[in-house]
Amino acid sequence: MVRTAWQAVTLRPLAFLASWWPWRALAYLLSGVLLGAVTMTGLLVLVVGGALSAILLVGFVALPAFVLSGVVVARFERWRLRLVDADVPVNPHRPVGNWRKWPLARLREQATWREFGYTMLSVAGLWWIDLGMLGVTLGVPGVAISSPWWVTDEAGWWTAVPVLIGLVMTPVAAYPMTCWAAARGALTRAVLAPRDTEIGERLRDVSASRARLLSAFEVERRRIERDLHDGAQQRLVALTMNLGLARLDLEPGSAADARVAEAHGQAKQALADLRELIRGVHPHVLTDRGLEAAVRDVAGRSPVPVEVDVALPGRLPNAVEETAYYAACEALANVARHSGAARATVHARLREDVLVLEVRDDGRGGAAPGAGSGLIGLADRVAVGDGRLRLSSPAGGPTLVRVELPCVPH
Repeated sequence: MVRTAWQAVTLRPLAFLASWWPWRALAYLLSGVLLGAVTMTGLLVLVVGGALSAILLVGFVALPAFVLSGVVVARFERWRLRLVDADVPVNPHRPVGNWRKWPLARLREQATWREFGYTMLSVAGLWWIDLGMLGVTLGVPGVAISSPWWVTDEAGWWTAVPVLIGLVMTPVAAYPMTCWAAARGALTRAVLAPRDTEIGERLRDVSASRARLLSAFEVERRRIERDLHDGAQQRLVALTMNLGLARLDLEPGSAADARVAEAHGQAKQALADLRELIRGVHPHVLTDRGLEAAVRDVAGRSPVPVEVDVALPGRLPNAVEETAYYAACEALANVARHSGAARATVHARLREDVLVLEVRDDGRGGAAPGAGSGLIGLADRVAVGDGRLRLSSPAGGPTLVRVELPCVPH
C-alpha cells in the first residue's frame, strides 16, 4: 500500500500518473505557496506592530506573538502534510487548562521554538521554492500548450509542435513536482514531528540496570524452578497417586468414588498447570508455533480490537521471541487498561537482523514510564537483550510503543 509521495514515484509510470498522488502533490505545493504568502504578510504585520508598540513601551506583547505564530503555522502544516504522507505527525504540545497560561506555557516548550524556526525557514525560502517549482513544472508546459492562442503570426502546421511538446512535458513534470513535494514533506516531518521519548534515557545507568535485572532474574528463576520441582510438584504427584490408589478401595459408582474421582482429576489438572509454570512464563503456542501465532492468540483475547501484521522469515532465538511476546502482552494490556482506544495494531518485521515490534493505539495518549503502566520494567527487560524501547505518547494520542531487538533468524 502506497502511503507516501516517495513511495508513489517508484510506481510504474502509468500507475503513478493514473493515481491521485500527482494531484495531491500539486495541492500540497499550492497550499504551501498560499500558507507562505499569508504567513509572510502576517509576520510583517507583527513586525510593524511590534515596532509601533515599542514606541508605546508595550513591545513585550508583539515579540511573544511573533514567536507563537509558529504554533499556528505548524498546526496547519501538520494538517496539510497528509496530502503527501499518510502518517500525520501528532501535536507535540501538552494541553493547557487555563487559557491565560497558554502563551507562557507554549514559550517554555522546545517544540514551540522548533516550529518558529520552521516558520522562518518556510517564509525565507521554502514557499519560494514551491512557487518556482510550480512555475517550471506547470508554467512551461502551459505556455507551450497555449501558444496557438497568443502567437500573432499566421497559423500553420508548425504551431502544433509546441502544443505536442507541452502535452509530452505535462506528465513528465509530475515527477519533479511530486519529488519536491515528498522532500518538502520529509523536511516538515523531521522538524515538526514530536521527538520520541526514549525510556532508556530515563534510566540513569542502563548498563547497571541491565546487569542487575539479568542477575536477579536468573537467581529468582532458578530458585522458583527448584522450589516448584522439588517441593510443590512432588507433593502433587504423591497426592495424585494416593487419590488413584484410594479409588481402588472404593466401590465403583458410589458417591465416595465420584468425589474422589473429581478430586483426582483436579489434582492432575493442578499438576499439569504447575508443570506449565515450571517450563517458563510463556504459552505452548509460542514454543510450538512461534511469535506470530502467539501474538495473534493474545490479540484475539484483547477486549480492544487488534489488527495483527506480523511477517517473519522464520523462527527467532528463544530469548528474542519471549521478550517480544512479553512486550506485546504488556503493551496490549496497557491499551485495554489505560488508553481508552477504539482499536490497536501490532506490526512486526525483521530488518537487517533486528526485530522491530510496534504497538499502536488511537487512545488518549499521555503514557509515561512512571505512571504505573509497567513501561520501566518492560524497558529493563528489553535492555537485557541489548534491545531498545521507544515511546511516543503525546497528550491526546496516538500512542506508539516500538521495541527493537537484535537477533539472528534460524
